[in-house]
Amino acid sequence: MTTYRKLGRSGLHLFPLGLGSMQFGWSADEAASFELMDAYAEAGGNFIDTADIYTTWTPGNPGGVSEEIIGRWLKSRGRRDDMVIATKVRGPMGEGGREGRDSIHQREGLSRRWILKACEDSLQRLGVDHIDLYQAHWVDNQTPIEETMEAFTELVKRGYVRYLGASNYSAWRLMQALWTSDKKGLESFVSLQPEYSLLSPTRANFERELGRVCVEYGLGVIPWSPLGGGMLTGKYKRGAPLPDSVRAEGNARSRFSDRNFDIVETLEAVAGRHGAKPAQVALAWMLAQPGVTAPIIGANSVAQLTDLLGTLDLTLTPDDLAEISRVSDWERARTELER
Repeated sequence: MTTYRKLGRSGLHLFPLGLGSMQFGWSADEAASFELMDAYAEAGGNFIDTADIYTTWTPGNPGGVSEEIIGRWLKSRGRRDDMVIATKVRGPMGEGGREGRDSIHQREGLSRRWILKACEDSLQRLGVDHIDLYQAHWVDNQTPIEETMEAFTELVKRGYVRYLGASNYSAWRLMQALWTSDKKGLESFVSLQPEYSLLSPTRANFERELGRVCVEYGLGVIPWSPLGGGMLTGKYKRGAPLPDSVRAEGNARSRFSDRNFDIVETLEAVAGRHGAKPAQVALAWMLAQPGVTAPIIGANSVAQLTDLLGTLDLTLTPDDLAEISRVSDWERARTELER
């Protein structure tokens, strides 16, 4: 039986693997998206993550399409009360993310005006009366943090939002937000959605400071891209031609290195000992890390999703975890050493 995990100090309890929806309306059409959500819910899944801007990079897509697909699924299946729905605000809306840019009609940011309007829009697209976890997608350098947290607090008071989270924040920005909420008696972030995986330098970028902040202040961690854009599935081989994938070229430019292939090959060796898949081993390692509540996985087919959900049947030994941690470890500066 699956044990649900408490998200930080909130009252939310999540399935150990969240279902990402960036692919809905992009690489997975509505029918495929419904099949994925059906399979996820049938497995006991209860945490679906989206964002208002998904997927403005697709021609003809003004944003909000992923939220609309989720909303239609929730209504048709009658599953609203079974699901924790998380969405985000900050990114630019409109096809190509350009609607109203640099004008009074600009639809982006973390100002009071846009947060209140964007939340109402997301509620309508999702077809719900509240959002369980409303997240700042990334920082807005043009808006004071006090204005942002006051607007978020108003949404909680109105009952439109249950809890607040941050995504893609640096450690000092996250501390600034926590300090502001504490000083002014405002609602505070209960979670962080960072990029976090075993890959270099991604693991160090999170663990160096952000991970410590989350553990110290009780924020739940719900990582995005825990498989490094598919790199940790083992589908990319050292020195081999690229597979047919929408992410292949980007991975080759940003993630291919001898160090990262060492990590992948270690995952394959551990997986072989357990009769598992490298992706399952990578996710199982992450679920054993401090502060991590539920990595967010993406899939384009039920078969892919089923493979990833198999992670929950895998138990890594202490030696397995140590081996994976060792090959993916990062060098500490003097200020990062704890004695």
